[in-house]
Amino acid sequence: MKAKKIIYTLALGAVFGLSSCGSDFLGTPTDSRVELDSTEKLRMLLVSSYPQNNYAWPCELMSDNMEDNNAPDDDGLRYNLSAYDRGDDEMFRWEVCVSNTSSDSPSTIWESHYNAIAGANAVLEVLEKWESDGKTLDSAQRAIKGEALLIRSYCHFMLAQVFCHPYRGDAENAALLGIPYIKKPETTVKPNYSRGTLKETYDNVRADLEAGLPLIDNSIYEIPKYHFNKTAAEAFASRFYLITREYDKCLEHSNNAFGGADIDVSAFMNTIFQNLGNFYYISDFGKFAQGSDKARNFMLIPTYSVAFRHFAGGTRYGVIRDALNSTIHGSSPAWSRFQYRMTNGKGSTFVMHPCFNGSCGINGKSEYGNYFAGNISEQFEYTDKIAGIGYCHVTRSEFNAEETLFNRAEAKLFLGDINGAVADLSIWEKSRRDCPDAVGSEDLFVDLTVDNIRQFYVDRDPGYGIAKTINIDQICPSQWSLAPGEMTAVLQCIQHFRRIEMLHTGMRWFDIKRLGLEFDRKIGKDGLDHLSIFDERKAVQIPASIVAAGMQQNPRPAETKLLPPSTYVRVN
Repeated sequence: MKAKKIIYTLALGAVFGLSSCGSDFLGTPTDSRVELDSTEKLRMLLVSSYPQNNYAWPCELMSDNMEDNNAPDDDGLRYNLSAYDRGDDEMFRWEVCVSNTSSDSPSTIWESHYNAIAGANAVLEVLEKWESDGKTLDSAQRAIKGEALLIRSYCHFMLAQVFCHPYRGDAENAALLGIPYIKKPETTVKPNYSRGTLKETYDNVRADLEAGLPLIDNSIYEIPKYHFNKTAAEAFASRFYLITREYDKCLEHSNNAFGGADIDVSAFMNTIFQNLGNFYYISDFGKFAQGSDKARNFMLIPTYSVAFRHFAGGTRYGVIRDALNSTIHGSSPAWSRFQYRMTNGKGSTFVMHPCFNGSCGINGKSEYGNYFAGNISEQFEYTDKIAGIGYCHVTRSEFNAEETLFNRAEAKLFLGDINGAVADLSIWEKSRRDCPDAVGSEDLFVDLTVDNIRQFYVDRDPGYGIAKTINIDQICPSQWSLAPGEMTAVLQCIQHFRRIEMLHTGMRWFDIKRLGLEFDRKIGKDGLDHLSIFDERKAVQIPASIVAAGMQQNPRPAETKLLPPSTYVRVN
């Protein structure tokens, strides 16, 4: 936290430019930050007030979407591969990450989100000063205030998803650690912040969200999808109320994101699978998927990230074995008739949705793991083409139509509209049928029904960890509880389809937490670990530098420690 003021000051300079003149040096104010004295300067500051680092990679490593190539498979085959860096080993083992503080680490997640909060707070402070001076904000200024409130709400909310335990309702949240909710710019060199409770964190997130959302006005943006536009704000509300299990509000805001309850949502679905023939390079997938012209993308956040290099470098951890067979190579009631075999003749047949044929990459070689190119491909920004150096970027589709559709399906399910939930699942599944490898094989698809969903997810075990026991009521009791049978089956289908759609984005980790999922993890030659429902390691430890500055850290289970030499006394 100590470095935030310095970084925030530099951020202001980057946006507006810092002037310098030797002859005027003695007349320069000691505080050389640009003064935020116009509507345009406030608007421009918010352009850079979004998180610039990506939470996807560490969250994917901790989830069941990744497995260890160095652990033996069912046939005893294992490899001797190195991780991309030591931090990957720590995150995969749910340990405290101390070996990586660069891109795609808990440290940069913490820092980038709080830097964004600092920018939002600077804007809000100016607007509050104007209002306290008796000035009535005009429409543009009200819209800027709304965006700043939503940035502050969203950044704290996502920090809570990573560094706190899952939302458990007011009573339980009051006994759990939150994260510092910063509402004012820093004015001291070494501020001292309390983490407060998780209840206080969510209360503040809710207050900012509900205050900011009505103020959003798309007319102030040149490219709305790089900001909290109206649709993105509604999608954020949909996500928030799904987490808090306020399903009536989740349904309302999900519908609002699409423009109404009666809108044809199929028009918002991903069209990348219809265009596979137009892509030659992996980066082509990213340029298409991350386009601001795509209806599915509600809000895009460009980030500095080398996550693609972790996935595609032939390293130790990958989407393999059960992780592969429950996602990219995963069956379902709708496409279980599509059988494939690797052209190299290795391995048995597997089931895969035909949309993935031609849209996936291989991690080193096929045994090391696969990845879906559309969700993770990198865009490289050259700063010197001759030297071949620059910055790696991954643009997040942070809020999109598919996630919002799944939120709506889950809300409908708990509100008693089971057929409506299945209808929403069908919209997503049918949108993927329009792909080259399905041409001429349309009769192999099976339309989703409550019956075939139950047969697939409940009446038998589909295997590969697809249908883990859902403990959502134990995590967060609600007036809407999960009933066995058809309701559980449809929720299993929702979480499975969410898992496939959100592969590589980190969102699976948050579903593991909120649904109370548990699973075993093989580590190396002989290692085995288990992540339980209420496992303390589901709350990622806050960065070591922040702990060293005096902030309370998350409780952790007792760890085995080396015995000091003084423990033993030689007797011969």
